Amino acid sequence: MPYSSTRGTGRALRIALAAGLTLLLLWWSDPGHVARVALGADWRWLAASIGLVTVDRGLMAWRWIALLPPDVLRQTAIWPLLRIFFVSTFVGTFLPGSVGGDAVRAWQLSSSPNVRGAIAVASVVMDRLLGVAALIMMAGAGALAMGQVRDDPRLTLAILVTAAAAIAGTFAVLSERVAVVALRWMGWLPEAISRGAAGVLDALRAYRARRGVVVSVLAASVLVNVLRILQAWMLGRGLSIDAPLGAYFAFVPVILLIMLLPISINGIGTSQAGFVFFFARAGVPEAESFALSVLYLGLGLLGNVPGGFLFATRQKAAAAGR
Repeated sequence: MPYSSTRGTGRALRIALAAGLTLLLLWWSDPGHVARVALGADWRWLAASIGLVTVDRGLMAWRWIALLPPDVLRQTAIWPLLRIFFVSTFVGTFLPGSVGGDAVRAWQLSSSPNVRGAIAVASVVMDRLLGVAALIMMAGAGALAMGQVRDDPRLTLAILVTAAAAIAGTFAVLSERVAVVALRWMGWLPEAISRGAAGVLDALRAYRARRGVVVSVLAASVLVNVLRILQAWMLGRGLSIDAPLGAYFAFVPVILLIMLLPISINGIGTSQAGFVFFFARAGVPEAESFALSVLYLGLGLLGNVPGGFLFATRQKAAAAGR
């Protein structure tokens, strides 16, 4: 089967999964009840959550730009970099998980005249690694804060091991020993792929001399996740959900990890399943959890609107120049 046909089939399956799972959960949650909950939302809390979205998007843009090599930052104006970031987040809305948006960002950056492809890919990979590590750290800390988790030593151990592995895996990228082993294994790959992978690995190894930047970006990633948790909490307050803030810190990071999996389009369906499943543990009814998931997903889409505007204006300018 041609690659384009396979890719089209995979996309159709993801869309079907997202639609089917969302409709199933909506039916299970009682559509009428969900509509009443959503229509009765307090707009003041919704407006406050929108304000936090603007902050977290700016912080996300900063952390990626901070990971670019100093020579790239000296030769590239800040506005083109911001455009690349926001356009890639918008395009990633229509692609599986976060992988599509990352690929678009790396490709657009590598199209710049003074940026090598390996550097572009390495910056996106490092940004994603630090983001996921921070998310797992937040998930572990939030889960440990819940009393029922502390009472289960096996679950506590699993959380601690996962968080430690995430941090160790991130900083292993900076290890010379790991790099040597990886280069040895790359020798089994076809020459073109091996050469490209080695170039990306060399670009990642350059972060060993920029540990201060890596730590700063990791801290920024933690702050981004705190903001995203607070957004969900504010939406919950707007829906009159009385779950404690600790429940949001325990559940939202895990839901965000599920949404990152490339099995759906932009987390549609998987986010609804995550909110309904996890918030049931905090005593939140299905209708309220489903309404919260829809508002949270919509909030993320709203944060991608600036990228859509930049994408549309660029396409219009390109069409006018023909």
